[in-house]
Amino acid sequence: MELAKRFIDIGIFTNRVDEMRAFYGERIRLPYEEMLPVGGGVRQYRYGLLGSVLKINHSRDPLPARIAGGYRKLSISDPRTPMPLPMQDPDGNDIELVPSGQRGVNQIEIHLGVTDEAAFEHFYGDALNAERLGAGRFKLGETIVSVRHDPNATRAPKSPSASATDVIASMRLVGMRYITVQVRDCDSEHRRFMSMGVWEGAAPVTLGTVARISFIRDPDGNFIEISQRASLTGPIAS
Repeated sequence: MELAKRFIDIGIFTNRVDEMRAFYGERIRLPYEEMLPVGGGVRQYRYGLLGSVLKINHSRDPLPARIAGGYRKLSISDPRTPMPLPMQDPDGNDIELVPSGQRGVNQIEIHLGVTDEAAFEHFYGDALNAERLGAGRFKLGETIVSVRHDPNATRAPKSPSASATDVIASMRLVGMRYITVQVRDCDSEHRRFMSMGVWEGAAPVTLGTVARISFIRDPDGNFIEISQRASLTGPIAS
């Protein structure tokens, strides 16, 4: 997989935007970048995350409660922290500040709770071409992704491909709900995923002059956005 950016973004959905912004902007001291209206009553507040972007998606409509498994914890490298510091954000998402370099974390580590570790070993190691760091631990660019069996995790029922709009609507639950991988060529990568039997979330679609995106799903059905962003790769072909 040819990355356009060596850092993986993570998206959170919330109804508690003021408390979440205070936590990430003031307590964690992530730099605020911008707010983007994304439609359907959702505004996205974007924070810099050591090269990644933390996307806080605020929904005006009430969201269902968080579910077990999936994207369950975010570890953030922090040179000011002398030892690992676990905490929870206002929605109960597990956040951890880690001394820079500890456990090999020099940027961020995204932790997943999964039903079948072997299936995820194949998915991240083979389909996503991630560097294997050890059992259940991978590196995509500079971002570490780790998987661990969670007895409370569930596998989503296999569903057909949907529109990107419907996919985004289906992700609307409290919590960390998706990651975004920035690539050089969305269509080429998406075709490769389909040839490998990866579960399609949504076929590629162009978002104006901003980006071309698609969605795939991991073995448990967690969403991954595949994005070709014009600011990173140049103009999007019409």
